[in-house]
Amino acid sequence: MASETIPPVLSAVISVHNEEHQLADCLETLTFADEIVVLLDKCTDGSEMVARKYTDRIVSGNWRIEGERRNAGIAACNGTWVFEIDADERVPDDLAQEIRSTIGSTSCDWHEILVDNYVGQRLVRWGWGASFGKAAYPGLFRKGVKVWGEQRVHPSLKWSGRKGSMLKARLIHYVDRNISDMIRRLDSYSSARAKDLRDSGEIGSTTSNVRRLFSRFLKCYVARKGYREGGYGLIIAICAGLYPLLSHLKAKLEQD
Repeated sequence: MASETIPPVLSAVISVHNEEHQLADCLETLTFADEIVVLLDKCTDGSEMVARKYTDRIVSGNWRIEGERRNAGIAACNGTWVFEIDADERVPDDLAQEIRSTIGSTSCDWHEILVDNYVGQRLVRWGWGASFGKAAYPGLFRKGVKVWGEQRVHPSLKWSGRKGSMLKARLIHYVDRNISDMIRRLDSYSSARAKDLRDSGEIGSTTSNVRRLFSRFLKCYVARKGYREGGYGLIIAICAGLYPLLSHLKAKLEQD
């Protein structure tokens, strides 16, 4: 008599675009999951070859919107719980153990996970936020309670479940290699956001976005204690402040 297949309890899902240089390092930390799902978005490098060393749950496609891509990854998961991660992130052993413990005991539907962000080899813990970097994210949830919005960058979230306590262990995030990477990311984010603004027909006013430059700078540098990181905290706060203003001006002055 054939043995019954036990359905996965926890699916780890990752969406990638040409990440062959770092994908294996991420997938190595996901062996605690019952299932690993890799979504390949317009990949032209060896990402699929790397992914198949760790899983046969591969989804390939071409997505224009980040929210649509992330929803497709979640839909491909068979687990009752889903853990979302990106290729530049790593799961330490203590976080892996806490995730397994949490899904086995919680009565809630989703939990946030703290993030340790690295710029190169420098841990930069303070100052992140205001759409430029994440200090925590809602990465662990029961399948069906989380739906991403239809935006190209920083898509909105729709929840149908109950929020639980934040996990104590931290995810490792190699967010940027250096300051130049941070500036390139600001340019990329603001270009994508400008397209979303044009699509919505509501690009806002220059005056209001100038005010947001200062309010977001203060939020990151003072309220989120970016000053504790010295020059890195200052750069994060400047980028966070510039993000909405650059997005607005690109939407207003450019066509593509």
